Order: sequence, then structure tokens, then C-alpha cells
Amino acid sequence: MTEMSKIDTSALLNDVTRFVWHEADLLDACAYDAWLDLWTEDGMYIMPMGEGEDYANQLNLCYDNAKMRRDRVGRFQAGFSISSAPPAVTVRTISRIVIDRAEGDMITVRAAEHLVEDKFGRQRVWAGNVAYELKATEDGFKLHSKVIRLLNSDGMLNSFSYLF
Repeated sequence: MTEMSKIDTSALLNDVTRFVWHEADLLDACAYDAWLDLWTEDGMYIMPMGEGEDYANQLNLCYDNAKMRRDRVGRFQAGFSISSAPPAVTVRTISRIVIDRAEGDMITVRAAEHLVEDKFGRQRVWAGNVAYELKATEDGFKLHSKVIRLLNSDGMLNSFSYLF
């Protein structure tokens, strides 16, 4: 494992920040095809319920491999999902970006996310902690995993017509 004090963290932090802000911008624009292109083929999009980390053996709001991500996006784009008709308008802020580890071509990052949803003339606010595992490629970063822990994930949740 590379110690963060031994690498140029300011340049890496700038590049990582630019990437996660770009991802957030794509999601707010409902540019789901471009968002799908940000992923490694074996990447996982996970929204766990509760505090566990054995995601394969616990209840999750999302536990999406590449096929499930494409299927979820397809439902949003087709408008057949009751939760996505009409789609919500979102504005999200990603902040408190911290690089925890950089080893080889993998970078582990954590951040805070605030998402405001506007639908049917009402607004809801969601907050969560996000853990990213980014893979550095010749074409830039790719998402290898994204784990979103909503603050109230084990409480009462409504349906979502968007991705976090």
C-alpha cells in the first residue's frame, strides 16, 4: 500500500475531485448512457441498508453489477417504472473528498453527498457517505465500485427515480 504522504496528493486530489464532480453532473443531467461508460465491466454500484460490509449477504437498496446497472438505467429511460414517471429533477453536491489509499492503478476515495430531489412540486433532501474505488486507465478514471450509505438507510425510505 502506498502511503498518502509519499505521493503527490494535491494533483491526485484535483483529478479525483474533477472525476466525481463530473459523475455527479452526469447524474443530475440524467445522462445515464454517459454514466454507464464511466464504469469498469466488473464494477459494483451498492446502496447498503444498515452498517454491514458483507454486501452480497445483506439487504441492499441496490447491489448492481454491469447488467443490473444497464437494466436500471433502461427502466429510467423507458419511463415504465412508476417511480420514474415523471423523472425527478436533482441537484447534488459532492464534498469532503478524501483519498484514503492509492495502490497501483486503484484509488480509494470517500466523500459526502447531499442530493436535493424536486418532484411533484415538493423537495426532499438526502445525505450520505460515499466510498469510491476508482481505477486509473489510459482514458482516465473508471468507477470500480461506488458504495452510497444514506444516513437513514435502515429507516423509512421512499422510492427513488434516479441514481445517487
